[in-house]
Amino acid sequence: MKRSARTGWGFLTPTFIILVLTGLLPFIFVIYVGFFDWNVFSAVPGLHFVGVNNYRRLVFDNGFLLSLWRTVVFTFWVVFSELIIGFILAQLLTRDFRGKTFFRTVHALPLMIAPIAVGATWRLLTIPGFGLVSYYLALIGIDYRLGNYSTQAFITVIIMDIWHWTPFVTLTLLAGLTAVPKEPLEQAMVDGANKWQVYRYLTIPMMMPVILTTTFIRIMDALRIVDEVFMLTGGGPGNSTRFIGLYIWQVVFPKTDYGYGSAMSLLTLYFTLVLCWLLFIAITQVGKQNTD
Repeated sequence: MKRSARTGWGFLTPTFIILVLTGLLPFIFVIYVGFFDWNVFSAVPGLHFVGVNNYRRLVFDNGFLLSLWRTVVFTFWVVFSELIIGFILAQLLTRDFRGKTFFRTVHALPLMIAPIAVGATWRLLTIPGFGLVSYYLALIGIDYRLGNYSTQAFITVIIMDIWHWTPFVTLTLLAGLTAVPKEPLEQAMVDGANKWQVYRYLTIPMMMPVILTTTFIRIMDALRIVDEVFMLTGGGPGNSTRFIGLYIWQVVFPKTDYGYGSAMSLLTLYFTLVLCWLLFIAITQVGKQNTD
């Protein structure tokens, strides 16, 4: 082996060791535990082999299925809304206007806030009789109480996520718009195309790889939301905002059902990988079409 290769592997080895210890080994352990019934506070503590019984339980667990469906609905609305709002703001930021730098700075501030701090902030904003949101909604006759109305809680969680992650979508789409070549757009305008036709047949197709990549990232993030919801609603009222990540946390920690929680985590991971695989196929197909 050449000296340069040995030096490269020497620098990479610590990273590989960390990845194995913090990623690969825990993943293998979760797969192993998923085939056991393990509750450290049960009358008979210890691992008891149950085969695929944990996975069989998932099929008939209404709580798990409803949490998974609720997560899918939540993911659809937040990703769809963030893409629309983010694309509009990205288009706005491609133009010059007074206060553009200030707007970009303020718009990106939510990205600097930790998710758990976002949930705590929105909790303060929505406390009945104290928060600004509940106060101003009361002025127009809306009884806003997250602890009483499940629809209000679900919509508030969606708005909170849009507020938190739209800046990320805006910045990624802005980078894509900046990289779009101007010559085809100008040529189309010279040939008589209007602005809508230019967007429909040129800008959006050339932006599609960036849009799909951004969608890919945001779907993975939205499917694993826990911190913000835990701080804002705790999954309530009832189970109206109990998403799959929060449900897994409740099974693993308060209930200490490690075997069932491991099986639930693996099935959720499989579901996420399938969605990501479909998006990856879409991205590669779009890339081939653009190349051709």
